[in-house]
Amino acid sequence: MHTQLAELEQKHLKKENIIDGVFLTHAHIGHYTGLMYFGREAYGKKGVSVFAMPKMKKFIETNGPWSQLVTLQNIKLKKIQQDSSIKISNNLKVTPFLVPHRDEFSETVGYKIEGNKKSALFIPDIDKWHKWNKSIIEEVKKVDYAFVDATFLNQNEVKRAMTEVPHPFIEETIYLFKDESLSTKNKVIFIHFNHTNPTLQKNSKERKEIENLGFSFANEGDNYAL
Repeated sequence: MHTQLAELEQKHLKKENIIDGVFLTHAHIGHYTGLMYFGREAYGKKGVSVFAMPKMKKFIETNGPWSQLVTLQNIKLKKIQQDSSIKISNNLKVTPFLVPHRDEFSETVGYKIEGNKKSALFIPDIDKWHKWNKSIIEEVKKVDYAFVDATFLNQNEVKRAMTEVPHPFIEETIYLFKDESLSTKNKVIFIHFNHTNPTLQKNSKERKEIENLGFSFANEGDNYAL
């Protein structure tokens, strides 16, 4: 969190608050623990808006050390609801939608983010595309950018039961889109990589092969206009 906030301040936003708020997706370690840096042991922020689904909100309120952030008013929790849009400003609205993903402590959501000119799909975590009650292909066609789960490249990447950590492999996503137009493939931007994923390396053979098919990869510091 501290390096991401520094990156935002240096390259994007020059304001006292650095950020206006946070949208949480679910209660897995890499998706909410950064909130601790808003606490008094670190930034000591006041009233940072944190948008969360009902179970996610309750999880934070009833489990330390996250509950202390609420008690000390470092963060201000705001409950959001499935398929209900939140208007952030005249230029931006965000809509959460449920996706299937090992919901041990909270529900899991992706977001549709809509600006005045363009829109984006944000799905960093999902078990498998076929388990979702929507078609990922059709949803991608409705937006300008689709940031999707690319945790693992394929089945052989790690030596453990992949059923313990289900995600759509990049190879599976590519196969789903194999018959789609190049303009549709161009919308797919892979995010959320496990450290074992060879496509993390910009010059890797695997990444270049996938880019040649029309897909792309997000890099820290990238800017996408809405």
